[in-house]
Amino acid sequence: MQGIDFSYGLLAALAIALLIAAVTDLRRRQIDNWLNAAIAAAAPLYWWASGYGLADIGWQLGLALATFAVTTLMFVLRGMGGGDVKLLTALALWIAPLDFMRMIVMMALIGGMLSVFAAARNLKPAEHERVRTVVAKVAASLWVVLSLYAIFVIGGGTPLPLGTMLDAVASTRSAPWILAASAAAILITAGLGVRHIVRRQLKPLPIPYGLAISAAGLWLLASKYLPTAPGTANLG
Repeated sequence: MQGIDFSYGLLAALAIALLIAAVTDLRRRQIDNWLNAAIAAAAPLYWWASGYGLADIGWQLGLALATFAVTTLMFVLRGMGGGDVKLLTALALWIAPLDFMRMIVMMALIGGMLSVFAAARNLKPAEHERVRTVVAKVAASLWVVLSLYAIFVIGGGTPLPLGTMLDAVASTRSAPWILAASAAAILITAGLGVRHIVRRQLKPLPIPYGLAISAAGLWLLASKYLPTAPGTANLG
């Protein structure tokens, strides 16, 4: 019982650490080294309290090493900040490999949505490009809506009955033209919008991946790790 209580306490502390990381990244685009170090240092305590064996610990260490290698490459390519690399590597010591992949997918969705939203707000206004600016904002809105829908479904929400809707459209004689025109309109709008957003940034905009990592980690903790008995999530 004491081991179980200790494991829950460690998971609760991890959740608090992720909240702190989210706040600091949002306020000053930085995740403190002491916070990342504390998350990594507490991982062995969680292994012990949850009854991890040598094989389990090996998986976690291997996952952390692979995460560090990939994220360091992204850091070199300026696609991720140093604090983000350290935070993801530290989290890889806690989270089982399959669950970590789920968290990465959620992180990518949240990070992409936040980046597009922030970039759309960071547009440099130009009087002769009003139409392009409107198209860009429409494209950004579509991206955000689709990302929110994907996050909702991955988080356990009920998907929309898209099959039924497509069947209803397909039953009409002009269905192929409607579907083709709709897909083309969406792709063209998204392409032109993203191109305009990238070209007309007011100032360099850091990608808020620390906030995305923290949000994805909190989602995973709330949906799987905290509601279950410690040890049952091992290598799930």
